[in-house]
Amino acid sequence: MIEIKNISAQETYAIRLEVLRKDIDLPYKFNGDLDKDTFHLGAFKEDKLIAVSSFMKVKNRNFKGLQYQLRGMATLTQYQGFGIGKQLIIKAEKILKPLNIDCLWCNARVIAVDFYKKQGFKTFGEVFDIPLIGGHYSMYKYLT
Repeated sequence: MIEIKNISAQETYAIRLEVLRKDIDLPYKFNGDLDKDTFHLGAFKEDKLIAVSSFMKVKNRNFKGLQYQLRGMATLTQYQGFGIGKQLIIKAEKILKPLNIDCLWCNARVIAVDFYKKQGFKTFGEVFDIPLIGGHYSMYKYLT
């Protein structure tokens, strides 16, 4: 069974580094990680942290209302494809809706677009490149 819990920013770093920044010289510690409005979720299997995600109160001019940005969604390779990312998003939405957050958005890697679409996100604009990582789309989901 998978358990989703709030975790610290520091607890996200090892999985971010392994999954999102392996052999890539880019930071795995993000601006906003320690902001008071930021929260981080971890998925645990038998007390082992296997997936992480971070949610930061960040405004994107392309979207309306109060907003949070999803960053650093990462699941250890051997646990990918089992719906753990979906569980992290569901838990985040349960946290964000009572806060009257209108929109959850992210910059999704091209390879993750279908995953986010299955969670109700829509693409916005054209693909853009993040150096050393590759193509991304802005994606969003209105919660209200």
